[in-house]
Amino acid sequence: MRMNAGVEWALHSCLNLTWIEPGETVTATKLAAFYDLPAAYLNKQLQALAKAGILASTSGPRGGFRLARRPEDITLLDVVTAIEGREEAFRCNEILRQGPGGRADVDYRAACLISQAMSGAELAWRKELAGRTIADLKAAVEVAFPSTPESTRHHLANV
Repeated sequence: MRMNAGVEWALHSCLNLTWIEPGETVTATKLAAFYDLPAAYLNKQLQALAKAGILASTSGPRGGFRLARRPEDITLLDVVTAIEGREEAFRCNEILRQGPGGRADVDYRAACLISQAMSGAELAWRKELAGRTIADLKAAVEVAFPSTPESTRHHLANV
């Protein structure tokens, strides 16, 4: 399974927004410049996060983005789903129905052991992402790299 680059960009942007001052916003251009990303493409990801209620956007000359919820209330799955959508990664097309002994009256999504294995793996993956928050990432970064909050605030303020 491969996620598009927008997921990584969105997660890093959410994390960076945890360190801005309350009430402040950051433009898509500044967030994009932080990692030398294309601003127009990042803006699409940020808009998707806003539509999902993860970010709040303010228009106008002093506009930009900020977290719409507390970092503790934003899971990694929330961000992935906002960017990638809710569709399952594996889709059983019930090809067993066309195979030898296949029957029209069987739901092969439920009966197929491959479909069951893939569904179980996806459920485990989604549970892991749902169990980790932006606040968890923030805390881990602050332990591993204590200067990050201040340097991020400084960089975003001076881009």
